[in-house]
Amino acid sequence: MHPVWTPLLLSLKVAGLATLLNMVLGVAAAYGLSRWRSPLRDFIDSVLTLPLVLPPTVLGYYLLVLFGRRGTFGAWLESIGIQLVFTWQGAVVASTIVAFPLVLKASRAAFENVDHQLENAARVLGVSEAGVFFRVSLPMATKGIAAGVLLAFARALGEFGATLMVAGNLPGRTQTLSVAIYEAVQAGDDGAATMLVIITSITCVAILMLAGRLVPDRTQFTLR
Repeated sequence: MHPVWTPLLLSLKVAGLATLLNMVLGVAAAYGLSRWRSPLRDFIDSVLTLPLVLPPTVLGYYLLVLFGRRGTFGAWLESIGIQLVFTWQGAVVASTIVAFPLVLKASRAAFENVDHQLENAARVLGVSEAGVFFRVSLPMATKGIAAGVLLAFARALGEFGATLMVAGNLPGRTQTLSVAIYEAVQAGDDGAATMLVIITSITCVAILMLAGRLVPDRTQFTLR
């Protein structure tokens, strides 16, 4: 296999798994925040949105503190045979955290645009809360959620700073697309760098165009 394709396939695997995790975690958190009425709601939302504004190296440092061999959870994870630092699984964790706010913000906006009268009508008809979520709220918010998921996938695909700090740069093992571009530039391999950049750019533009078509007219991305 051409060396250019190895980091691409690894990046797709990492971004895909990170996106699947965010589909569950991000949508659940977004629904909870959109329906929860508490003075702490905006504070929790701000904390969950931090990865969107913090430098990736800061996130990488936090992850090392938590999951490194001497970290808060790292020693415990290693005792049960799980190691995240310098593994592609660590890249998945880093990408998940970095891309999480995109799913959260888009999904919360989509859920808040759902007509509450329809949800209340379903409850009056005897539908359980789980049924209201899966039969009313989720279907009506699908487009907004899908747009956030696509944006999260593009963000995870291009993640660099946190991934480099946590997973390192091991060719064929943890070297993702963005890290491979950085190494190619450092090594003066303009041909490989150009090809990787073109592949990344085309992929991200296609994802952004698709996400733009999915965003409902009333869905607004806010940082509140």
